[in-house]
Amino acid sequence: MLIRTDPFAQFDRLTQQFFGGQGTAPRSVPMDAYRAGDEYVIQFDLPGIARDSIDVSVERNVLTVRAERTPVAVEDAQVQVSERPRGKFSRQLFLGDTLDTTRIAADYVDGVLTLRIPVAEKAQPRKITVGGAPQEIDA
Repeated sequence: MLIRTDPFAQFDRLTQQFFGGQGTAPRSVPMDAYRAGDEYVIQFDLPGIARDSIDVSVERNVLTVRAERTPVAVEDAQVQVSERPRGKFSRQLFLGDTLDTTRIAADYVDGVLTLRIPVAEKAQPRKITVGGAPQEIDA
């Protein structure tokens, strides 16, 4: 089970757009999350970000994704339009105890970071056999 931790991310993005400021706080990373069989899949949009600037960590069931997009410096160039956000990006999620955080797999293809988190063995559904009539216990 995943729990989102950034309820004000959209408000922060709108505020930054309105005031035109880049700000110093890291921006939130858009994501999708779904369960596929015995694992959760989380996909983060990180277009134009170098693979070596992506940092993924888990501490006490808190998953943190950090990345940075640096400006492209071209000598003797005059910027005409600069709309793509640059700087630091981050996202944190609380992971439920039912997920196996020791076996997270990460892949980065076409600007999308995909994490696969298996459901812990103890949380897997299991069949329980129903026996006959209960026996009385003498007290």
